[in-house]
Amino acid sequence: MHPNLDKTRHYLVVILNAIIPITIAFLIGSVAIILAKDNPLTTYGVLFQKSLFNVQGLLKTLHYAAPLILTGLAIAVSFKAGLFNMGIEGQLLVSGFTVAILGYEFSYLPSMVLIPLCLVSGALVGMITAIIPAVLKAFYNVNEMVVTLLLNYAIIQVLEYLTSTIFRNPSSGYVSTNMIGSNAIITRILDSKLTAFFFIAIGVFIIIYIIMKKSKLGFEITAMGKNRFFAEASGMNVKKKVIIIMLISGALAGLAGAGWMLGEKFSYTLDFSGTPGLGWDGMLIALLGSNSPIGILVSAIFYAALKTGSSSIAIFTSVPSEIIVLIQALIILFLSVKFIKNPVKSQKGKKQEEGK
Repeated sequence: MHPNLDKTRHYLVVILNAIIPITIAFLIGSVAIILAKDNPLTTYGVLFQKSLFNVQGLLKTLHYAAPLILTGLAIAVSFKAGLFNMGIEGQLLVSGFTVAILGYEFSYLPSMVLIPLCLVSGALVGMITAIIPAVLKAFYNVNEMVVTLLLNYAIIQVLEYLTSTIFRNPSSGYVSTNMIGSNAIITRILDSKLTAFFFIAIGVFIIIYIIMKKSKLGFEITAMGKNRFFAEASGMNVKKKVIIIMLISGALAGLAGAGWMLGEKFSYTLDFSGTPGLGWDGMLIALLGSNSPIGILVSAIFYAALKTGSSSIAIFTSVPSEIIVLIQALIILFLSVKFIKNPVKSQKGKKQEEGK
């Protein structure tokens, strides 16, 4: 069979396996909307018209998509290599907290110095947080999924203590750090929610796309994901690559946390990342995008549209905004099912069995 035809079929299967769960989720959501005595077409029309087909709504959607692009890429880089960095949420949180402190303490610095300093510091903090599970995995073969998951909870507890005590803003009526200085804030564009951080996220997306698709490291990441032991046997320094990949993943998560602080939150609070959290949202986006950079970009914008459009649903229809939470949960549920199997892989599997 022609290789280009195989590739086309593969991409078609990937796209369909993303579209089908979304379609089923919206169909089931329609039942809930009907029970709320409203029209599903009207409700979904409001959802997408207000979040994608309206200038201010689109800019708001792109603003919320920026950290999701980065957390989705952070998940995808590790998952593609067969590594499971489940600590994206923790890496994002500790970066956001650090940037909140830096943005306040060094508020006297000019914006052109302070903002890059905060963004780079956030990425470095994410890398430092990821180095512990990376080293344990590379040199001691400790399960990185367990380590990163446990680190999330440890980080949350430590940051809660620091925010509630040492770094608490005494004038705030709730648990929060001091507001970052005005020189640390990434200003909004054209009186919208959108900031330059979205374009930074797009720049990072382009870099990761080139790395994944055009570089030697991208090839090695794919090779590790398919068969780590074969990659090691072929001469690849797998231990070194494990550390590099985890550091890249941590840097992306850290940059997401830094940008979210400078462009949206301005102080660290206990709900800084939201519910379930930007890191966990990134996992859904990576799955929805099949760990492909282009897929993640599209999925992040789509997911952000759901979030920004949910408030419009509550305003312009009788349907509660929680319908979006239901749809998101259903998407996660149905993403676990591969409705269409990859015919290329199936044929290869059959040939291997016949060869045996």
